[in-house]
Amino acid sequence: MPLPIAVFWERSDVPGAEHALLAARDGLYAQGTMLAAAPVPFACHYEVRTGPDGTTVGVDARAEGAGWARGVRLELAAGRWRVTASEQGDLDAALTESGHARAGLPGCGDPDLLYGAFDVGLGGSALFATLPIRRLALHESRAGVAHRLSVAWVLVPSLEVVQSDQIWTPLGDGRVRFADETTSVDLTCDDAGFVTDRPGLARRVRAAS
Repeated sequence: MPLPIAVFWERSDVPGAEHALLAARDGLYAQGTMLAAAPVPFACHYEVRTGPDGTTVGVDARAEGAGWARGVRLELAAGRWRVTASEQGDLDAALTESGHARAGLPGCGDPDLLYGAFDVGLGGSALFATLPIRRLALHESRAGVAHRLSVAWVLVPSLEVVQSDQIWTPLGDGRVRFADETTSVDLTCDDAGFVTDRPGLARRVRAAS
């Protein structure tokens, strides 16, 4: 069945974009594609599902470029993450040829490190930045109450999954501050909690009238 909502973001850090089709009833289900020209040209296709309480319960992602393809699946059951991964071709060869460091392996060597993570992040995705905002209703919350989260973070394009400690703080007027050990940035959201501007990453683009 066709999904009723389309969202499009233009990348501001590298040439690229993200397009997602979604339904936001009884949780959220989305299918999307990210395109980026760096660190090597690639496409990343994803599906994500959350429960009615906003907890992410499943993610499928596939990244592919010239001469390589990788996939990862995360499934939450009884509070624990199951992570499976696949790899074809040689991403490392493409990265080193472009002057970049080798990538980690796709997936997660020890999924128990992800215990307590109720959200999944996908590097470079504005849609995934929306997940903790909607789950905690940060776009509607009073300013100043910080939420410390453990997030299952999927690096792109390697699709390596790592545990990430993050702090999300509502600022009022549809603004939310995201911070981790390397970054602090103020995001802008619409009334439904979807990110419209993530400085240094992407800005939402609406259809021309």
